[in-house]
Amino acid sequence: MIHSLFLVSNSGDIFLEKHWKSVISRSVCDYFFEAKEKAGDPENVAPVLQTPHHYLISIYRDKLFFVSVTQTEVPPLFVIEFLHRVADTFQDYFGECSESVIKDNTVTVYELLEEMLDNGFPLATESNVLKEMIRPPTILRSVVNTLTGTTVFAEIQGVIEACVKLSGMPDLTLSFMNPRLLDDVSFHPCVRFKRWESERVLSFIPPDGNFRLLSYHVSSQNLVAIPVYVKQNISFLETGSCGRLDITIGPKQTMGKMVESLMVTIPMPKSVLNVNLIATQGTYTFDLSTKVLLWDIGKLNPQKLPNLRGSLSVQPGAPKPEENPSINIDLKIQQLAISGLKVSRLDMYGEKYKPFKGVKYVTKAGKFQVRT
Repeated sequence: MIHSLFLVSNSGDIFLEKHWKSVISRSVCDYFFEAKEKAGDPENVAPVLQTPHHYLISIYRDKLFFVSVTQTEVPPLFVIEFLHRVADTFQDYFGECSESVIKDNTVTVYELLEEMLDNGFPLATESNVLKEMIRPPTILRSVVNTLTGTTVFAEIQGVIEACVKLSGMPDLTLSFMNPRLLDDVSFHPCVRFKRWESERVLSFIPPDGNFRLLSYHVSSQNLVAIPVYVKQNISFLETGSCGRLDITIGPKQTMGKMVESLMVTIPMPKSVLNVNLIATQGTYTFDLSTKVLLWDIGKLNPQKLPNLRGSLSVQPGAPKPEENPSINIDLKIQQLAISGLKVSRLDMYGEKYKPFKGVKYVTKAGKFQVRT
């Protein structure tokens, strides 16, 4: 029913988003912003807006807009009632429903939204039921939220690789569900650029074999969904010869897909002599010469989150490191394009035979770094 939810400040900034089915680009909110400008008063924004591919259903509460996105017709009052229930839950949990409070409790907010909707359909919306599953914030929980951090910079570098084995001179057209999110595109010479400019459709006569049809870039100004979160605590004593490490990794926005080939790399300070750790999943190694800690997790089990914790042996008398080491993440997600790009259809003209057509999506981590 509900595919995505965007929280928008009164000034028009999208400060939080949650996706349950497919990742929908922030550009869909352009229709909402146009309606907001025409309305003048926030209270007068139409609660239901129809776009070419989506419906936007929104409410205005406590100087915030709750904008939900659906791809099929649904009873609007049902969605509006649910959005009010979300705002009421935030009010009950945090004492107020404001941009600053929601940002301060981002982890709890995502946990609540995950429980309140199951695959886009309302599940647990009663406050007493939610509190049995998710504890309201405390001072300790607020510290944990702080430790998860915020995104400093994020972007997506995507490519479409083609493998063509067709006889004759086929003329192909490739269209997308959401071409508007492609804001920086580089094409193979076979693509007819004018057709793309006017219709946002790729029209081309392909060469034989493997080739890169296009590459694209999605900046942090659009939509960059971070697929996993990292809770970490790495500390060194002011005096003494030891430190502590505690790292947990969990899925964040994977659209129900399995995170695979998960690898954590931490270049330790030169003063670290050795490590004594326990991994609940996967195996770890520590290179004594390069001081690099490598934790090979493999597949991420969302039912039992992998954790690595233990002590760090530091050279006696060595000063405390000026800064904590960064955490580098490698991962792969099959059948998911984290950019949200989706192929709508591929048509062939000029030949009479029926070709085999297939699409495979893969997400890989480029430079995924967590600062501790």
